[in-house]
Amino acid sequence: MEAGGNMYFSVKGIHKELESRTVDFSMSAESGTITCILGPSGIGKSTVLNIIAGLERNTGAPPEIILAGKRIDSLPPACRGVGMVFQSGALFNHLDVRDNVAYGLVSSGMRRKESRLRADEFLCEFGLEGFGGRMPQTLSGGERQRVALARTLITKPSLVLLDEPFSSLDAELRSRLALRLKEWREKFGFTALMVTHDEDEARTVSDQLIRIQ
Repeated sequence: MEAGGNMYFSVKGIHKELESRTVDFSMSAESGTITCILGPSGIGKSTVLNIIAGLERNTGAPPEIILAGKRIDSLPPACRGVGMVFQSGALFNHLDVRDNVAYGLVSSGMRRKESRLRADEFLCEFGLEGFGGRMPQTLSGGERQRVALARTLITKPSLVLLDEPFSSLDAELRSRLALRLKEWREKFGFTALMVTHDEDEARTVSDQLIRIQ
């Protein structure tokens, strides 16, 4: 499956042998756009994201992955400039919301006090004022996903990968957060690749739609 665009982000030659099928995938996308990969569960959408992020290996030769003019496929995951939001949110349950959001800043060398102040400022952008001291276990599904998005975007990744981030939420909340995602894209200027099995969600969010069947 291929889709056109300029070379801000491109991937060629993803090839993965799974138990029930083979995934072959290539694409390109313009800066500041949201591309949705649409397809049924189990078709290999998450595999594509994991290979781009460096969390899973290609079958055979590595794919060619270019991001902001730099080839990143040989780099370790932490050095790729890629942020990822998982379906579950994947928050650290032993850290409060503030320290979850600040985690990437601390990992990159920012002092803890400064990172926590920055996290509190950033939480306001996601409608989570006053949530800094809360523990992940006390949050609703929608709140967890907003925290996960804040944790990813605060580090200003060149590419954001979204692995069905709203699929566990009810339809009304899923639709509302999909619209908010477009607003956050306008505000923060990120480029995103999102997988979903929901066609309405894909059409709401995407600038470019790619189907895997």
